[in-house]
Amino acid sequence: MTTKKTKEAQVLVITPGPNTADTAIAGSVARWVSEGKDVVYVVCTKGDKGIKGSKGKPADELGKMRKEEQLAAAKVLGVKEGIYLGFEAHFLEDTVEFRKEITRLIRKYKPETVVTCDPYPRYNLHTDARVTGQVVLTCTFPLARDPYSFPELLKEGLERHVVPEVLLWGTDQPNYYSNITDTFDKKMEAIECRASELPEGGAQSRQWGTRVERMRQRHMRAAEGQDFNLAEVFHKV
Repeated sequence: MTTKKTKEAQVLVITPGPNTADTAIAGSVARWVSEGKDVVYVVCTKGDKGIKGSKGKPADELGKMRKEEQLAAAKVLGVKEGIYLGFEAHFLEDTVEFRKEITRLIRKYKPETVVTCDPYPRYNLHTDARVTGQVVLTCTFPLARDPYSFPELLKEGLERHVVPEVLLWGTDQPNYYSNITDTFDKKMEAIECRASELPEGGAQSRQWGTRVERMRQRHMRAAEGQDFNLAEVFHKV
């Protein structure tokens, strides 16, 4: 991966695998983009191990297909750039290599907000999600902040960066409610790009209509007590 001069991103979304962030936070991403913020996605794994929607495809073909779906969804949302680290799904580990790559990206894009999955909710059973959240928090503080954590990054021109804010999705301790009332339809349009996971008949099927309504009800419940109708929730650090 190169470290050429890149316009800084206000929001850096770091997700375990392709399409994971769309289900969790695509409404917020669409809103941030509409507010003029530059959003960059970092996808940690190839997403090559999922059963749902695989239809018997080999793992490498499935990973390639899901990357293409993620690119299409990101385009719908107006995401500025997508970075694919290519780690093997289901076997993501907290390694020095992984920490260094995430630290490099935080220093490169110098985000105001880092967004990732909460590694600590009770019974979070997906290893990739737990490890991603843990590594991102470690890299946000102290690794990206302390210049000599990876001194070789200084030779690449990547100075220390202090991240002011982290938003964690999938949390069981929400303290930040993001208004997606006006961007819910955009979220569902992005999720429609996941052809490998759509029910038979695609977005025109009755099953898809039921799924959309379930999603709307979920976001309505998340917004209870707020002065807007639909919300995605985070733990804000």
